[in-house]
Amino acid sequence: MIRVGKDSFVQGFVPHHNHGSVDYTAVADGHVHQCLDVTSQPIQTQDGSHIHYTEGYVLFEDGHVHSYKAYSGPAIPVGNGMHVHYYDFYTTENNGHKHHVKGVDQAAPGDK
Repeated sequence: MIRVGKDSFVQGFVPHHNHGSVDYTAVADGHVHQCLDVTSQPIQTQDGSHIHYTEGYVLFEDGHVHSYKAYSGPAIPVGNGMHVHYYDFYTTENNGHKHHVKGVDQAAPGDK
């Protein structure tokens, strides 16, 4: 079995990988939350690409937390046999507000 890691540049699809991200939510009710995330393994799509599912909580801030459940967009090749995914979702509403989270996750091996 070939070992694939963060510095591996791989053409095609890598079946067992995930992505991580560290981001902040948009400002709501005068504050932000940090969002630390690790996705599921890939979910293949009918067009030959793949997406990832994720769920979790943003970090405690301003006396409360928010949770989320979301799917990424399809794989976006970024060169050198790596790809990323775009995400765009809202957290649950807690303490009278919710937060918007959007961005790109960390690159992973495979260009599809």
